[in-house]
Amino acid sequence: MAGSAAVPSRDVATPAFDLVLRGGSVYDGSGAAPFTGDVAVKGDRIVAVAPRIGGKGRQEVDASGLAVAPGFINMLSWATESLIEDGRSQSDIRQGVTLEVFGEGSSMGPLNAEMKRDELAEQGDIRFPITWTTLGEYLQMLQKKGVSTNVASFVGATTVRIHELGKNDVDPTPAQLDRMRALVRQGMNEGALGVGSSLIYAPAYFAETPELIALAAEAGKCGGMYISHIRDEGPKLLESIDELIEISEKSGAPAELYHMKQSGRENWGKIDAAIARIEAARARGLRITADMYTYPASSTGFDAAMPLWVQEGGIDAWVSRLKDPAIRARLLAEMAKAEGSENMKLLVREPDKILLLAFKNPALKPLTGKSLAEVARARGTSPAETAADLIVEDHTRIQVAYFGMNEANVARQTGLPWVSFGSDASSQAPEGAFLKSSTHPRAYGTFARVLGKYVQDEKTLSLQEAVRRLSAFPAANLGLADRGALKPGNFADIVLFDPATIRDTATFEKPQSYAVGMRHVFVNGVQVLRDGEHTGATPGRFVRGRGAGKCPA
Repeated sequence: MAGSAAVPSRDVATPAFDLVLRGGSVYDGSGAAPFTGDVAVKGDRIVAVAPRIGGKGRQEVDASGLAVAPGFINMLSWATESLIEDGRSQSDIRQGVTLEVFGEGSSMGPLNAEMKRDELAEQGDIRFPITWTTLGEYLQMLQKKGVSTNVASFVGATTVRIHELGKNDVDPTPAQLDRMRALVRQGMNEGALGVGSSLIYAPAYFAETPELIALAAEAGKCGGMYISHIRDEGPKLLESIDELIEISEKSGAPAELYHMKQSGRENWGKIDAAIARIEAARARGLRITADMYTYPASSTGFDAAMPLWVQEGGIDAWVSRLKDPAIRARLLAEMAKAEGSENMKLLVREPDKILLLAFKNPALKPLTGKSLAEVARARGTSPAETAADLIVEDHTRIQVAYFGMNEANVARQTGLPWVSFGSDASSQAPEGAFLKSSTHPRAYGTFARVLGKYVQDEKTLSLQEAVRRLSAFPAANLGLADRGALKPGNFADIVLFDPATIRDTATFEKPQSYAVGMRHVFVNGVQVLRDGEHTGATPGRFVRGRGAGKCPA
């Protein structure tokens, strides 16, 4: 049309970022003091961390008044089965955990046909088909299924041993040990973080130190570490720490002590010597570290309170021996002396300090939450006889809590700069299959308890140091170069929480209670927790170790 003027086009600027977190107190994971600033994300990576970022984000979050930190690493997770049941990882996500690390002695592969049959037979409240054979296949299955947290694993020394030797007290031949070493290399090639042992239990205990050195050496060659539930946490605590250090020194692999503790009142005073041994090894140049949970009670099975000879061969053989009157009489006579583990001493002398948490047999589930002493009184049998009867009736080791630790020692350990944190529990929700059994409150509160009880209340460590040991420190120990810190190029595993209100709410009386104070959680750049509620997103990935695809054949 004559005389008409052209209308200038108005370009709509494309946002520079997918996500910008504005004005929070940024704790970058290094342990440095926080600064008020922004964090920008594109796709699954952090691209900028600065006092002020100019570009806009498709999503912007006002982080004022909140701590902005790297996602937390659960160094000892038993979410191996709970994530199959519910991939949301609710109890851990609501504390800021963005990476679950498995493999305390047992791992979900490698499996042979007999191991698969045993695993299926021993399943309890959570039941699932075993569609994988190797550890890598299991972790890939989780990622494909959909999980909210990232997942990683050590290959289990116990699993490798059972694969080649079964469950009896035997030593490997040179050929068998070579096959065990090859299975560790296979796991490392698939992405395992190292090799993990759990030496207090049968058949893991049957492995002698040279066998463990050989397996750890294979992990070390592939950039992995050795991590261990040491052979004894009570009378022989110091000797067991010495064994861990020897395995590290002779294998060349860094080593970590799982859930550092001193079990039994008469061993509480050994904390000074335990710390001194580890710090002396570190001073010699060995990389020895530890992790812990933040409660004065452990949780495991009755196997930790019975002699290993009665357990040799697995649960079927154990139950069969308990049914034999002569063997049972021998067992009870031996246990009555209370000369074994600290857990055995608790069982015999202080059964009121043993809490029954989980049964497979529906007829026994009403006993959940009772002490062993209560059940023994009701049945009119001794605590040891009651424990034996329950194992037979449940055909499992039965999950229990042992109140054998010292609260002051737990608090002191939280202040050690070479200690990280792990729940030693599954990640679950107070619903569905998870309500069929109880649990230890550490499943719902370990990490929030660090930030609430120990940072805010007891002040055993600063907030910036707590963040470091929940994120960058374990990431470095695991050899994960692109996770654990808020810096450009790293994966966007980010948590935002209120430092003043973050708290654990789970107790031994009511353990299935979510922590509070965690506001937002992002995993690989995807928001999984928004205003304290789960979004349903499952962006978690299989995080591979440094040896993935590189370990010598």
